[in-house]
Amino acid sequence: MQIAETLLIAIDELSKLPGIGKKTAQRLALHIIKSDKESAEKLAKAIIDLKEKLMLCKKCFNLSEDELCEICKNPKRDQSTICVVEEVSDVIAIEKSHEFNGLYHVLGGVLSPLMGIGAENLRIKELINRFHDEEIKEVILALNPDTEGETTSLYLAKLIKPLGVKVTRIARGIPIGGDLEFADEATIGKAMLNRIDL
Repeated sequence: MQIAETLLIAIDELSKLPGIGKKTAQRLALHIIKSDKESAEKLAKAIIDLKEKLMLCKKCFNLSEDELCEICKNPKRDQSTICVVEEVSDVIAIEKSHEFNGLYHVLGGVLSPLMGIGAENLRIKELINRFHDEEIKEVILALNPDTEGETTSLYLAKLIKPLGVKVTRIARGIPIGGDLEFADEATIGKAMLNRIDL
């Protein structure tokens, strides 16, 4: 059976998106075909706008439509606390919790010697420069609890502590709604170490 070239190209491009296989890409392409032209044009415009209108905030490297992102521009945010994260997606996740009211710094990854990613490949220098320009009292390290995240956290703590700034990291342990019997030993161990007073 012959399939229209235009449809094949759309399926191929959609399948390049993370988490989208060929079958899902085909369903998406067919859905776009069935939708009205206005909906398809809105989708196309939204994708183009992502590339043309968004840039990295010059201060924290979050996504922004201006030189400074909405978080950095907001005077109601705690200007003395910076939460260091790996990627922009981590900022989004933390913001959804509504539990943090400080500023961010997006590293753009973590140290990974096996992948050839060293300190010079991350925005570590820009983070350290912020201590000269801003009155930072605490840095919260919110990096993933894997080997690379732990290594990066230790590296950053060694750089930041001599500057007289408090360095903390997010707690780790059993997720809300989780069952102890299904948690792995490392998670239970971290939960025991990070216990809090009631």
